[in-house]
Amino acid sequence: MARPGAKTWAAIGLGGALVLGVGIAANAANHGAPPSADIAATASASATPRNTPTPTPTPTPDVRTETAQEAVPFAATTAEDASHDVGWSAVTTAGQNGVKTTTYRVTYVDGVETARELVSEEVTTAPVDQVTTVGTRQPAPPPAAAPAPAPAPPASGGGCDPNYSGACVPIASDVDCAGGSGNGPAYVQGPVTVVGSDIYDLDRDGDGIGCE
Repeated sequence: MARPGAKTWAAIGLGGALVLGVGIAANAANHGAPPSADIAATASASATPRNTPTPTPTPTPDVRTETAQEAVPFAATTAEDASHDVGWSAVTTAGQNGVKTTTYRVTYVDGVETARELVSEEVTTAPVDQVTTVGTRQPAPPPAAAPAPAPAPPASGGGCDPNYSGACVPIASDVDCAGGSGNGPAYVQGPVTVVGSDIYDLDRDGDGIGCE
């Protein structure tokens, strides 16, 4: 035999279920879709990802070691050589440039150089100086010209000297004008014309006529 209160609760429970069912149906009629559709739409909206910006990556520096070479000019020097005369010269050692090597630490960002640091600098090939040798010996002076030999005195006796004309001037060791102050040994009676060299000094006044 059931308790009287049990029927009352049962009736209330049945009534509550009917009311809940009516409320759900009314809600579905008002919104045009069952409650399950609203739940699915809400879940789908929540699952759609938001459009957030992609972060820009930070560029990584690229550090490299680079070398550069440049020429080191040679110097020019002079050497003396006493075995050659003054005025003589010749290149006895050809000059050659050296090489200087410089090392840098270079930083690049996106392929663009942003920093350069000197690491080392040294002459890897030494230059060779050019040597020009010059003579220092003084040349010997040229030999002095030998004096012209004095004309030999004409032999005495016979013939006329071809340096005179107009009178026969004998060929002798010395000839003076006849009647003059000379002491011979031979004499000529002038006047005589000097046509060559006045070897006997007969033309004292230089007019070309001797023993006037």
